[in-house]
Amino acid sequence: MPNKKIIHFRNDCIGCGNCVEYSSEYWELDDHDGKANLIGAQEKRGIFSKSIEPFDEEINQQAADSCPVNIIQVR
Repeated sequence: MPNKKIIHFRNDCIGCGNCVEYSSEYWELDDHDGKANLIGAQEKRGIFSKSIEPFDEEINQQAADSCPVNIIQVR
């Protein structure tokens, strides 16, 4: 079974920081614009994605579920 990915629609981020609170190994707030960055992600047309290990799925799903603007998905 292939690893899941985190998908992040960064342009719509409001910088609340919930994702960082749940998973600081994967998320950080940008000092320049205050939006969340998915650490080590690949960007394509403004959408960021990164493969995650199975043991990190739950914590990143919690980060996605806590996002008030629903711009994080675990697929």
